[in-house]
Amino acid sequence: LVADYARHNVFRIDVATRQIVVLAHEPRMNQPNDLAIDSHDRVYASDPNWGRSSGQLWRVDPDGSTVLLEGGMGTTNGIEVGPGDSRLYVGESAQRRIWVYDLSPDGSIGNKRVLIEFPDFGLDGMRCDVDGTLYVTRYGKGTVARVSADGQLLGEVQLLGTNPSNIAFGGP
Repeated sequence: LVADYARHNVFRIDVATRQIVVLAHEPRMNQPNDLAIDSHDRVYASDPNWGRSSGQLWRVDPDGSTVLLEGGMGTTNGIEVGPGDSRLYVGESAQRRIWVYDLSPDGSIGNKRVLIEFPDFGLDGMRCDVDGTLYVTRYGKGTVARVSADGQLLGEVQLLGTNPSNIAFGGP
C-alpha cells in the first residue's frame, strides 16, 4: 500500500505483477501520509495539512470506501494499529503528541486520550511490537523512542542520522 499525498489516493500494488490499483481516491483528503492496517484489511491513514499545522484521520475499507474518523486534529503523521486490533495510535508531528483510541471490531474509534507528549523535536513513523511497545521516530532528534502501552517513555535508541521518518520491522 502507498499513500499518494499529491493526488489524494491510496494505492494497492501487487508485488508479484507490479500492477498498481487505486484502492481509494478521496478529494477531501489533504495529503494522505502514513498508513496502518488492521487484521480485517482496513487501512487507517494520517492526513496532514503541513501548511496549516492541522490534520485528519481516515479509514479506508477493503472495498475502497473512505470514512473520515476525525478532523480538526494537529499535524497528523505517524499511525499504527496496536496488537489485537484493540488500539489506534496517531501522532501529531508539529504538536509533538501521540493520541491513542480504542479501536472497535467494526473499525470505529472511541475513548481518545493523549498517550504521550514530547517537549521537543518532531515525530514521524511508528510501529508496535507484539507486546504493545510503541516505537516512534523522532525527527530532528535522530532517535527512536520506545513508549510503553501506558505512555511511559522507556528509552530512546540513538541513530546515525538526525531525521528518521518511517520505521518497519517484523518476523518471528
